[in-house]
Amino acid sequence: MRTISIALAAAAALLAYPVPAQQVERGGRAIFDVAPELKNGQYLWAPELASEGPALVIVNLATQRLIVFRNGVPIGASTISSGKDGYQTPTGVFTILQKAKEHYSKTYNNAPMPNMQRLTWKGIALHAGNLPGYPASHGCIRLPTKFSNLLFGTTSLGMTVVITSLVVTPEVSRAPQLADAGAPAAASLSNAAYEWHAGRARRGIVSVVVSTSDQRAIVLQDGVEIGSAPVRYSGELSMPVAYVLRSREAGKNQWLKLHYSGSGGSMDVTSEEASKFDAPITFRHQLATLLRPGSIVIVTPKPLKAGSLGSSLTVIENDESAR
Repeated sequence: MRTISIALAAAAALLAYPVPAQQVERGGRAIFDVAPELKNGQYLWAPELASEGPALVIVNLATQRLIVFRNGVPIGASTISSGKDGYQTPTGVFTILQKAKEHYSKTYNNAPMPNMQRLTWKGIALHAGNLPGYPASHGCIRLPTKFSNLLFGTTSLGMTVVITSLVVTPEVSRAPQLADAGAPAAASLSNAAYEWHAGRARRGIVSVVVSTSDQRAIVLQDGVEIGSAPVRYSGELSMPVAYVLRSREAGKNQWLKLHYSGSGGSMDVTSEEASKFDAPITFRHQLATLLRPGSIVIVTPKPLKAGSLGSSLTVIENDESAR
């Protein structure tokens, strides 16, 4: 019995010991092809694929993977450990609110959280931590230590992080003309009332979340809501769609389309799709002045209700009762 007890204790110790981070060589293969094959604790890092441009992070809870984009090109991928049962990591659109190389939890026994990048003021963050091979955190997204250090050096405050439980596949495309693009808005909401408080945040990437359920759009900058407006969508939308602004050349915007339903279907956006969005004209103009490479537009059929655990879309919470 004593031998069995010692063996069980040794096994438990091995399971609790952090998995060492290991970088994998992609061998010329696309990051999307290698990412599903990563074993627990492994990661890819190929910043030379896009040396500059806006960055974006996509976290997939279903596959326990994180993908880093720069200028629309995937430059890194990693295994993760997200929230366990009862502490599920919320899905939604977030911005990086705070960064700290050295950070300790105010809630969980002063637990170390190296390379912490805060996504909400109530405790959700990216940080280095133990990866047991399954969701095991209290809501945060744990990363291999070496990868978390690389990611920390690439991101910036206000950058967008999208957390989903569905596959995300990128493609260059035109985006819906929520912001002004020289086309007139539909008459029904062209003069509708809206809110605009650009002075609440003076820096940071701008993100826009449109809920077809609520028929409303909100504008976020540096984690602060600076505007909202009624938006009507005349088409059908069963899955969320995201658009990241890659560049602005000769007065024209180039967008990267991220489709949450995965590969297999067409991701082309026709010119008719832009006409499905009805929003106040002045709101479009105001928004257009703030959009720059790295800005994100998320269109979702879910309601904009903060604080959910996946049933609706979580958007930045401004309660600074930080963890």
